[in-house]
Amino acid sequence: MYIPFENLPEDSRIWIYQSNRKFSDDEVTSIHGDLVAFISDWSAHGASLEASFQIRYNRFIILAVNQNVQQVTGCSIDKSVEFIQNLENKFEVDLLDKMNVAFKQGEFVTYKTLIEFKKLAKEKAVSENTIVFNNLVNTVEEFNDGWEIPASESWHSRFF
Repeated sequence: MYIPFENLPEDSRIWIYQSNRKFSDDEVTSIHGDLVAFISDWSAHGASLEASFQIRYNRFIILAVNQNVQQVTGCSIDKSVEFIQNLENKFEVDLLDKMNVAFKQGEFVTYKTLIEFKKLAKEKAVSENTIVFNNLVNTVEEFNDGWEIPASESWHSRFF
């Protein structure tokens, strides 16, 4: 069952999928429709999941589930990954590679491989103050408080 993201409790579980490129506005509109359709039918052992999503910066897809209503299961997580894989194929993007880093350069979101990010840190092209996206957050609360943070406050700090 789809509900607005802002209506989810803070302890709702989230998954963040980062695209290797920015989606066009038309693609975002299409992805939005696909997500609403998927979430409307998403279930765990036949019980509807109270879930939502956000698309941020035309690059990140955030799925969220209120586990106070119904716990996600391995099968329901598998269904969401299959859905994301279908989006990858449909839009010719990579959403599942966790070995890449997104960070802000001014108002722009930049996407680099982990090796490239390390090199930028070594060259001081990015710093501990660079805003990075910590896609390892697990709850809405962690997302709200710790998704966009200075590199010094995230796992990225080991590169400085």
